[in-house]
Amino acid sequence: MRDDKWTNFQYWMVYGFSHLVSLLPFWLLYRISDVLFFFVYYVVRYRRGVVRENLAGSFPEKTKKEREDIGRKFYHFFCDYIFETLKLTSISRKSMRKHISFRGLEQLESAFRDEGHPFVFIYLGHYCNWEWIASLPWFVSPAIHCGQIYHPIYNKAVDRFFLKLRGKFGGESIPMRATLRRIVQLKREQRPTMIGFISDQLPKWESMHFFVPFLHRETAVFTGAEQIGRQVGAAYFFGEMSRPRRGYYECTFRRMEAPATPATEYDMTALFMQYLERMIQKAPQYWLWTHKRWKRTKEEWLERKRQVHENV
Repeated sequence: MRDDKWTNFQYWMVYGFSHLVSLLPFWLLYRISDVLFFFVYYVVRYRRGVVRENLAGSFPEKTKKEREDIGRKFYHFFCDYIFETLKLTSISRKSMRKHISFRGLEQLESAFRDEGHPFVFIYLGHYCNWEWIASLPWFVSPAIHCGQIYHPIYNKAVDRFFLKLRGKFGGESIPMRATLRRIVQLKREQRPTMIGFISDQLPKWESMHFFVPFLHRETAVFTGAEQIGRQVGAAYFFGEMSRPRRGYYECTFRRMEAPATPATEYDMTALFMQYLERMIQKAPQYWLWTHKRWKRTKEEWLERKRQVHENV
């Protein structure tokens, strides 16, 4: 009971602060973001080593100065991302429609209406403001159920806060561990459903099954979206994000088609990583470089598999 009260107190503190901040106009939020950038980048130096290491491995062809420039731009964007996300607490439908646009919606709806797919799976990355993608239900037919797969946050108050933000648009947040069970349930209910998968994180050892070349390294990837999609007859799309100017985003949905002759067991996953790589290379400052994406290597994974096989 005491823990529940403490969680509730934390939640309302976070939500209250966020709501007050969200009432500020965008221009003022970005001025505050400029100040925060100075402290995060120059004073606190938040994960500067991780970012430098990630950029060095991803862009060996660039000079150190060029990579430092990308890093600076990333931190500036990252501070913007924080305030843009807080802005969601009170943002209106009219304002949301002004600041983000979705292209290719007719293809998504056609996959249901004309092709008879029960599901549309949308591959996404931690690129641009991925939290704003949750506003998609405000842009599509109300007959289409929208959801996103998420990994619960350890802090229960913060987790509840983000669920509140994402849920205000009408979409359903589905915990990662409940993905298959919930999708099977939706199929039984015969509800046309769009589900977003942010699939560029690092899988845990037990979830590693497939590696692809990505930003100059063999990279472990999640394969769950493809595996589940095959079971339920989903159509696959990639959400390509761009940021034309500060505070404005565009998301273009691109249909993903598996090759006629399969090259691997996970061709759709490999295709997603190719799309993601090209998007990052166009404007690398908008990807989440603070994430320790490559702390587990393919060599270590193979060694662990070998040891398990020997102990059987």
